[in-house]
Amino acid sequence: MKQIARLLTGGLALILAACSKEPPPPVYQAVPVTVRDIVVSASAAGVVEPVTTVEVKSKASGEIIDVRVETGDVVRAGQLLVKVDPRVPANALRQAEADLEVAKAQLANAQSQLRRAEELFKTQSITEQEYEAARLQAANANAQLVRAERALEDARIAFEDTDVRAPTDGVIISKAVEVGTVIASAISQVTGGTTLLTMANLDTVQVRALVDETDIGKIQPGMDVTITVDAFPNRPFRGSVLKIEPQAVTQQNVTMFPVLVRIPNPGHLLKPGMNAEVEVHVGSRQGVLAIPNAALRTQRDVGSAALVLGLDPEAVQSQIAEARRQRQQLADGSSTSPTASTNGSGSSGGERIVLPDGREVPLPPGITAAQVRPVFEKMRSGGFQALSSEERALLQRLRGTGGPGGFGRGGQGGRFARGQPGGASGSDFLFGGEYIVFVLRQGKPAPVLVRTGLTDLDYSEVVEGLSESDTVLLLPSASLVAQQQEFNERMQQIRGNAIPGIGGGGPQVRIR
Repeated sequence: MKQIARLLTGGLALILAACSKEPPPPVYQAVPVTVRDIVVSASAAGVVEPVTTVEVKSKASGEIIDVRVETGDVVRAGQLLVKVDPRVPANALRQAEADLEVAKAQLANAQSQLRRAEELFKTQSITEQEYEAARLQAANANAQLVRAERALEDARIAFEDTDVRAPTDGVIISKAVEVGTVIASAISQVTGGTTLLTMANLDTVQVRALVDETDIGKIQPGMDVTITVDAFPNRPFRGSVLKIEPQAVTQQNVTMFPVLVRIPNPGHLLKPGMNAEVEVHVGSRQGVLAIPNAALRTQRDVGSAALVLGLDPEAVQSQIAEARRQRQQLADGSSTSPTASTNGSGSSGGERIVLPDGREVPLPPGITAAQVRPVFEKMRSGGFQALSSEERALLQRLRGTGGPGGFGRGGQGGRFARGQPGGASGSDFLFGGEYIVFVLRQGKPAPVLVRTGLTDLDYSEVVEGLSESDTVLLLPSASLVAQQQEFNERMQQIRGNAIPGIGGGGPQVRIR
């Protein structure tokens, strides 16, 4: 029995020892801030369709006696497409010509009688009533001539309408009639007449792509688009976003918005009905500071991140609140525009400028603080779109200053430099926001407020708060921290429910 007790005691000791083993701390990684390119795009599918489609109808009724085109033919405006039997309109035209000759003769006779009546009325040979009757007869004859001229013009138009011609340049995409088909006029029938052909101009086509509502906020008219079709898998086509339809479309409980994309199609390679893959180039940043998205923390989960790093959550919250207060003071204080200082000690003798966040950066050669200050003021009031082309070119030169803390490497200058050509200049407000990251400062983790810009879901552009010399910490998610805390509590419960009365004769196990 003693041997069995020793075995039970030893087994229990091993179990308790295994339970007392603390779980490994969450793994985090120190990653330096890097300079990289960030490209963001939104993908969708659609169908190629003509920008405008024209149904060709005839104003004349009758039998089709000739069809001059087939589907796929390229036609020019005014080109003959279809001929309708012209016999009835031709007879009407000849009758109108004869009626016109009669009206002319009647008018000449009436005018001659009016002249004689005038002479006789002067000599009092006829009464005034007879004279007025001669004048009325001449007026009626003139009106009859006008009616005959109008009838002749209408008959001539009706005869010309038997030749159906192309209203615009385009391509025949469908044909609904053949020789011998009897058609109805488009102007004399309530139904609108018979459609003969359908044509469209394929020099420019469009794709109506359905974009998910999660991506629609990033898309703006004018953005560049790449289109690929199965017929030409190795040849992408270029286009641009024309507009975003305001009415959503729901398919299989997914809300999407139609986006119209215009595509130049000079070779008519893109045909109506082709399935197309659309990639909208939402934005791109070349050579900007970037950090992994895993390093970003919101105000809600910064406390759990502080616990992982062994920091006091309340102290971290206080540091963040102080940093936010200082930033607000810089934004609302009297020194809201950059101030300049002269670098008299430098060899170049160039000026330096102090930004609202307190950083002092050098100005490129040939640029003075007097030039920069009004540009920054205009940026604060009206944004990048308020700048002229010269002012934008000045910002481009400032962005090229480079170096840690310079205009082109995050910080306040990086915020002013956003929206360069090739990016989403008019929609930067759609991207990024304010986050907290933990960085290594003097070998210890510290919270830092940052502003981010464009993101490709893996990396985010750093607009303000970090430089190339910083190192950020990649931490586990808040859910992982919560799971670990729950595991620790479970282990504590297991330790508190240990079997009593065992262990007096066996090895002593210390539960920590």
